Amino acid sequence: MTEFWPERRVIVTGGSGFLGSAVVARLRAAGAADVVVPRSADVDLRDRTATAALIADLRPDLVIHLAARVGGIGYNQVHPAELYLDNLLMGTYVLEESRLHDVPKTVMVGTVCSYPKEPPVPFREESLWGGYPEETNAPYGIAKLAQLVQAQTNREQYGQDVIYLIPTNLYGPGDKFNSAVSHVIPALIKKCVDAKERGDDHVELWGTGSASREFLYVDDAAAGILAAAERYDGGEPVNLGADHEMPIKELIGHVATATGFGGEIRWDATKPDGQPRRRVDATRARELFGFAASTDFAAGLQRTVDWFLAHRDEAEARAD
Repeated sequence: MTEFWPERRVIVTGGSGFLGSAVVARLRAAGAADVVVPRSADVDLRDRTATAALIADLRPDLVIHLAARVGGIGYNQVHPAELYLDNLLMGTYVLEESRLHDVPKTVMVGTVCSYPKEPPVPFREESLWGGYPEETNAPYGIAKLAQLVQAQTNREQYGQDVIYLIPTNLYGPGDKFNSAVSHVIPALIKKCVDAKERGDDHVELWGTGSASREFLYVDDAAAGILAAAERYDGGEPVNLGADHEMPIKELIGHVATATGFGGEIRWDATKPDGQPRRRVDATRARELFGFAASTDFAAGLQRTVDWFLAHRDEAEARAD
């Protein structure tokens, strides 16, 4: 515990979600004076009036904006317009109303989906403007990237203290396993568990397995967000990563081992792979606020599988 947190009231938008729950748990463990988690049923952050009322009523010392509409490749293909508009409005209003109500500090959390389709690997923050994002991620990625522009121009024109963080792909307990919205690790875990229980001799996966991803354990990401909130006050975006990249073909091997599935892996090359490679350069986070991921991937994956098996109904039901 540091002296920073016990003096602060913190609003965490999206605080009941996957990453948000981990951030809230860490804030409470750090002794934050008050942690407020507005629920979407009570406050629609796409509504500027509702967002203004939330911040005016609570007068927080810090806002951490994690609320987002997200999904995997399949969801992205079906709902691009909602992904763009909902994320754009939420981020825009939270950031602007925080400025107008003199919130001392605001943390905006972006997405690795904002990077161009094929930037130099590992992705450095300077590459954000080097090209158009991968097509299935673009509406979401561009909406979130707009908040970086807003944050930097507000800082320059009004002196608003706002920082912008970019976590890579997350995984861990509490993730969403509903097939309509799940990302790659929960989707693969569910496929393997279901196939094992049915006695299937194979699973079929989208793409070719050649795409690669970097995975950051959710509690590590939460630690990075708190470290940045406490110790970073700059205007440049900062990646949060794990410094390790693996092809999906390798990932499915780890998932099969963790779930006990021993069948064949078949690939449907008619379906998209998504962005070819994804790994961020986390140097800036280490240098600016001392963040480095600490969770071993195999251990984190096993915890995720164990959580899924113990919370199956809850995990599969979540589609928000």
